[in-house]
Amino acid sequence: MKRSMLFGSTAGDPRTNSSKKNSLKLLILKELYQNGCKSIPELSKIIHMSTPTITRAIDELIESGFLAEEGIGTSSGGRRPNLFGLNPPARFVLGVDISRNHIRLGLFNFANQPVVPIKVIDEGLEVSKDFMKSLKDSVNDFIIESGIDKTKLMGIGIALPGLIDLHTGISYSYLQDEKPATIQFENIFDYPVFVENDTKVMALGEQAFGLAQGKQNVLCLNIGSGIGLGMILNGQLYKGNSGFSGEFGHIQVDPDGQLCYCGKIGCLETLASGTTMIKRARKEISEGATTVIRTMVGGDFSKITIETVLQAAQRGDQFAIGLLGNGQGQPGGSGHCHGTP
Repeated sequence: MKRSMLFGSTAGDPRTNSSKKNSLKLLILKELYQNGCKSIPELSKIIHMSTPTITRAIDELIESGFLAEEGIGTSSGGRRPNLFGLNPPARFVLGVDISRNHIRLGLFNFANQPVVPIKVIDEGLEVSKDFMKSLKDSVNDFIIESGIDKTKLMGIGIALPGLIDLHTGISYSYLQDEKPATIQFENIFDYPVFVENDTKVMALGEQAFGLAQGKQNVLCLNIGSGIGLGMILNGQLYKGNSGFSGEFGHIQVDPDGQLCYCGKIGCLETLASGTTMIKRARKEISEGATTVIRTMVGGDFSKITIETVLQAAQRGDQFAIGLLGNGQGQPGGSGHCHGTP
């Protein structure tokens, strides 16, 4: 049985006092998580609940260790109010970014602060012989190395590339199994798991904490091993009828071009993705192109990554600069957002 995340089981009747209190607490935690410290009068105004009701909820959250006093706020007349914020070590969340060539792991505390440096593991979907075992071992080792109290890990969020059916949760691009991706991951972890397409996750992250904050309509272009488009429309993540919206990289741009892994000819990804850039770099360097990349990888062209190309470009290598000048690739997936209020 998976560990509960915050207040235990939520399977009961939502009309009960306990469920209503927990819902209010979640609203308070969400507001403080996304927007920082607030006073009780501010929370009362934002959540549209009475000051005594908010006060009782705050007291219970402090007693449970979720909140802490964070100083004194600005007065709008009268006594200056106390400010309350999340208690960083109260809970943790683990983010797992899965790509074709790597796994990236990030651990964050209750205040959305990184606990340890991001860890990159060369065990991606297309390079690992037993991906699920590699993922399980990597995540378990990472949690142990972090030194956190494992009982305080609320859950694991997984960003997965490719097509994920909105209704069934099945990954049609990877994880060749008839079970929903979430179930497959929960079978190897003793924590609640949340799975979403990597580009859609990027768009949600930008909406909550990045360049898309306060925007109603946003396009987020994710350029990495592939190319994806995350869309925020009218303030909501747009998924399309089946959850397949944003497959921008599979628009055909060259009818006489290369075969794409999706089965079509001349997709945008075959011309402008990070994977295409790396293939081109390896080919041209093996044919004698002059570049410091050759020395950086010790003559082993299989070690050339997007990071290698970027590092060479930063050193002024013209070959690497030329690769990047074609608009191909950024490390780990570059995010570019454009939005309107």
